[in-house]
Amino acid sequence: MGTIDYWCNGFTPDRRSLWSGAIAAQELPLKVRTAEDDSFAEPAEMVSRMDALGIDTLVLPCSEVPEGADPLAYERYATAPAMLQKLAADHPGRFAGLATIDPTLGAAGLAAARAAIASGPIVGLHLHTHSFDRALDHRDLYPFYTVAAENELPVVVQAGASGGRMASECGRPIGIDRPALYFENTRFVLSHTGWPWVDEAIAMAQKHHNVFLGTAAFPPHHWSDALVRFIGGAGRGKSLFGTSFPVVGHRHALSRLDAIGLDSDARHALLEGAARRVFPTLG
Repeated sequence: MGTIDYWCNGFTPDRRSLWSGAIAAQELPLKVRTAEDDSFAEPAEMVSRMDALGIDTLVLPCSEVPEGADPLAYERYATAPAMLQKLAADHPGRFAGLATIDPTLGAAGLAAARAAIASGPIVGLHLHTHSFDRALDHRDLYPFYTVAAENELPVVVQAGASGGRMASECGRPIGIDRPALYFENTRFVLSHTGWPWVDEAIAMAQKHHNVFLGTAAFPPHHWSDALVRFIGGAGRGKSLFGTSFPVVGHRHALSRLDAIGLDSDARHALLEGAARRVFPTLG
């Protein structure tokens, strides 16, 4: 048992140029990890790094790259399903996947989601919200939430502002309010802290037993005081550790954790306890 990163993008060295190109093309204020012990790595090297840092499992958003996809499309930065299957076979228990959904495809998108779940090892669905400019309570998403409910899987959504040149309003955390009521037994994770609407994300996680808050893309020293209080207090057991690697490196994030002063119970809940509630198949 150890730390679970609920959102890790494709980590192999071939992704380095993709990230560098996307950041340059959009003039984004993003950085990726460059230190050799915290950057892109071949699978065996990544597993060794995980062992050294006490990381049990990386959960990887997965997707095929659609034909004719934009050069900056998120799917190019996710893990390919075939790669996930190889990772899981070569390193049992260390990697699991989130099946990325596409609400623009209608029934074909639902069929693709069901097929991805059947192919395994999938532990949830994933929505790159800003790619589709649909609020979290948009009618096109309800059929996918139904698929998640039927398969007793959680749904991880990007919440908050977009890091790329895409509309941000669709990422308002309040959008999860109605889906959480309607699908009361489906677990939802509001990722990326909901920034800049962090208080809104906290309110949703406090209100709903089935809404959780994820920290991917923001290392601990960038968490707001309200978020730190939530993680250590009312949100204990409702907050998940994530990196959105390579935006945040695992070594970098974990090294900053001591400074926020969590007690041992809150730290355990953040690093693995809440994730094991959200993804019970991880053990």
